[in-house]
Amino acid sequence: MLKRRVFNFLDVSIPGDRYGYLFDQFMIVLIILNVLAIILETVAEINTTYSTLFYRFELFSVVVFTIEYILRLWSCTEDKANNYSHPILGRIKFIFSPMALIDLLAFLPFYLTAFIGIDLRILRILRMLRLLKLSRYSPALTIIWDVFVNQRRALTAAFFVMIIALLFTSSIIYVFESEAQPEKFGSIPDAMWWGLATLTTVGYGDVTPITAGGRIFASITMIIAIGMAALPIGVIATGFSNEISKHEFMVTWRLIAKVPLFSNLDADQIANIASMLAPLRVPHGHTVIKKGEEADSMFFVIAGEVEVKVDPEPIKLRQGDFFGETGILRNTIRMADVVSVTDCQLLELRKDKFNELISIYPELGTHVEQVMESRMAQKPSK
Repeated sequence: MLKRRVFNFLDVSIPGDRYGYLFDQFMIVLIILNVLAIILETVAEINTTYSTLFYRFELFSVVVFTIEYILRLWSCTEDKANNYSHPILGRIKFIFSPMALIDLLAFLPFYLTAFIGIDLRILRILRMLRLLKLSRYSPALTIIWDVFVNQRRALTAAFFVMIIALLFTSSIIYVFESEAQPEKFGSIPDAMWWGLATLTTVGYGDVTPITAGGRIFASITMIIAIGMAALPIGVIATGFSNEISKHEFMVTWRLIAKVPLFSNLDADQIANIASMLAPLRVPHGHTVIKKGEEADSMFFVIAGEVEVKVDPEPIKLRQGDFFGETGILRNTIRMADVVSVTDCQLLELRKDKFNELISIYPELGTHVEQVMESRMAQKPSK
């Protein structure tokens, strides 16, 4: 149970997870301060004055990064999404994952300096790799990385087309300009600088054609370059659209995995029901369920606390609990108001989706019915 809590705490925080959010913000600030410290250390006057402070801050950062890495390695077996569940093979797989390698590089150079001599400039470059850790705590940076990874084939194809265009344009401009400007277009490699600046639409202007044929060809190249630049942009835009949809799905997946009712389901089963549940965030004091209304859905508490307004004393429900099941199981109206005591992150399961869910997983429906009967038995009779 403790391992699961540690994993959920270290994992990217979900809306409503206050402590996870604070941890993510702390790590982001720490990483940014580390990068700032590395930059300031290269200023001789500042480094001389504050060298002790820089060293102590570096020591503190290394301790934090080391503890974080050890805890992630210990709790990674709870990560069902990446199949790290095996106590040995799962951890080995985790160690060689891209993000785990970045985490390791964040503190490993510090320990290596105790055994081998490392040039200070190289050490600073290795420490600068800590900036890559931001991708773990920032969903936006994670999406950017995933876009480039998943669209690598399309981007490689676009890059290959650009290389072919660069070779052709450089060769042709060389024919037009080599005699008129031998110092600038004396060879095809020299002409490639102009071709690259033109095809990327940068156009520095330090090298320009002066012959009539060269200028005409340059004009055609500039027009073609506009379309060439759009190739990778279109690929990346499509990738962003796909990744945003995938990210929203993964957020829902993580929310579902935190519900005890679904804790015994494997990754594929959770993925199957992810589309049935909708994330819902409600503010403090919001009436989630109103007494007397038609029961059309039930809710799972992911973070926060809600209060069921029943006599003689309201019932408080917290993370892992669910409510609203009585109405959809018995086809009755709502029996009580349910109000959020704090800001809450919920998962909503509509009545039609609930019926679909229990038809696929009857054991879940049985468990919900048992909880409902237990609650009804505890309810005082009038």
